[in-house]
Amino acid sequence: MTVETAPTPAGPAQPSAQTPTSPAPGGAVPATGYRYAWAVLAIVLAAEIMDLLDATVTAVAAPAMRADLGGSESVMQWLSAAYTLPFAVFLVTGGRLGDVYGRRRLFILGAAGFTLASAAVAFAPGVAAVLAARAVQGAFGALLIPQGFGLVKESFAEADLPTAFALFGPVMGLSAVVGPVLAGWLVDADLLGTGWRMIFLINLPIGLAAVLAALVFLPKGGPRTAGGVDAVSVGLVSVVAFALVFPLVQGRELGWPAWLLGLAAVALVAGAALAARQRRVPDRALIEPTLLRNRRFLGGMAVAIAFFAAMSGLMLTLSLFCQLGLGYSASRTGVTLAPLAFGVAIGAGLSFPLVARLGRRVIQLGVTGMAVGVAVLAVTVAGAGTGVTVWQLAPGALLGGIGSGLVVAPLFDVILSGVTGAEVGSASGVLNALQQFANAAGVALVPTVYLGIMDDGGSPAQALTRAGLVTIGLAAASFLLVFALPKAAAGEAGAELTAGRTA
Repeated sequence: MTVETAPTPAGPAQPSAQTPTSPAPGGAVPATGYRYAWAVLAIVLAAEIMDLLDATVTAVAAPAMRADLGGSESVMQWLSAAYTLPFAVFLVTGGRLGDVYGRRRLFILGAAGFTLASAAVAFAPGVAAVLAARAVQGAFGALLIPQGFGLVKESFAEADLPTAFALFGPVMGLSAVVGPVLAGWLVDADLLGTGWRMIFLINLPIGLAAVLAALVFLPKGGPRTAGGVDAVSVGLVSVVAFALVFPLVQGRELGWPAWLLGLAAVALVAGAALAARQRRVPDRALIEPTLLRNRRFLGGMAVAIAFFAAMSGLMLTLSLFCQLGLGYSASRTGVTLAPLAFGVAIGAGLSFPLVARLGRRVIQLGVTGMAVGVAVLAVTVAGAGTGVTVWQLAPGALLGGIGSGLVVAPLFDVILSGVTGAEVGSASGVLNALQQFANAAGVALVPTVYLGIMDDGGSPAQALTRAGLVTIGLAAASFLLVFALPKAAAGEAGAELTAGRTA
């Protein structure tokens, strides 16, 4: 799931090639905003829903997909990681390309490519084709998603922006709740004999409608900024991401050979080279060079990695436990995961009034709630074994979800309080990309622990408990790392951000 950071309106938009005052189909646009602003919002939200569903549905559908396509157990992890890794690698690049070549152009290209890639997944004949198509999906998603907030900001008058941005949370929260249930139902319903393939086929009408609507309603305009994208930086990001995630997914099956462990060293070298490269090409840098010297931002990156790895790993592990350990159907698994997703939506709503009073302590409260929820799940499963019911799993899943929601909503705002106004754009892009990388790392790490215990002859309850301990460990690391963050959220640090000083 992608957690976008909505930009804070800084004042009335100035006329430009792609501002809300740009001409649109059907006549002139009032100076107060783009005539088809609400249509733009609907198109952007449709794209967000497609991305969110495709990032989460495989957590439920993975066992059915592997049963149909064949392959090793690691395939179930790669079905998620193959999407999120390219998404993470190209997300910052996608935002930069939108600035250079125009957000409308990149949005349409991304939506069209994402839709075609969804069709390729649905009709793929085997594992290799599915994983390749998932990677293409992730790459086009990285072109599509970063354009959304910019298009919305350009289309709405300043007075209407808060209302527009406020709709993102409920829509994405509802999608997160519906996603696992819908995926499970579609797999079991086997509509027209399509089985799991229908979860990707449903993207076709949505994506086609988004492309056609974008061609008609999105504001037209040319390139916004000069410059380009540094291909060397993109390559180094790719090396770092692959070298870190591949060993986590494949290490168990390959027996942890020395060359596989050596990829960690490759990741460190490539990471150092990436940091050096950003300083050498500041005009084309993927990451604002000053951010690499900002200890608060670096601390925030560490918090984001630990938290999102725990969250994504927990969801896939619970799905594997339900389907492989308890023998649940895909639809029953979706219902079992629903309290977790519903809890995230509840926690996110509660976080807004709390963060104004507690600042970064809300994040610590949230990761504590996540850890307690996982502990409740582990104790429940340890006591009931494979006879555990959906209702018995619900309290721990709900509590873990509420805790996660308390973190999801304010985390990026708190981290961005530690950067200057000139760094906010780059920092937002880096954080969104980092979230995707953490998701890939999480589905590689936590389920690997679960599957490893099962391979060694452990029971499903023992496997879930051990995997739960890893999740709790990641939550504990997040709790401690939060002390490196600014005490207030970005909204409270607005004056300092406007002044261009580090909070």
